[in-house]
Amino acid sequence: MTASSHHSDEHQQPLEQIVAQVATLGFCLPGSAAEPHIRCPNAGCHCHAGPTQLHSPYIAWTQRSNQKTLARNLTPKRAGRYRSWLEHNHRLHELSTEFQRRSLQAAAEANGWGEK
Repeated sequence: MTASSHHSDEHQQPLEQIVAQVATLGFCLPGSAAEPHIRCPNAGCHCHAGPTQLHSPYIAWTQRSNQKTLARNLTPKRAGRYRSWLEHNHRLHELSTEFQRRSLQAAAEANGWGEK
């Protein structure tokens, strides 16, 4: 076994574990959900009387796409469904970062980068 294939084998198992975790995620929805209190566009509405009179929170899902922020209002039922999708997306990014970190580590070890 060559040194480079040994390094590859040594790093392969953790990568397979990461891939297995990704496979369990299900739908991954980019963006975030927030519950802002807002003022409506009706000038005579009570929400314009003061900060304590703002409308109840609306659940807003936002995401960046093509340099623009897109926002959609969600019903509580949809927000409940999509909350786990948003969490899955966050976990996907964590796993992707770990996958890249381990790949860089394997390349550095195989090529002697960083050794003096």
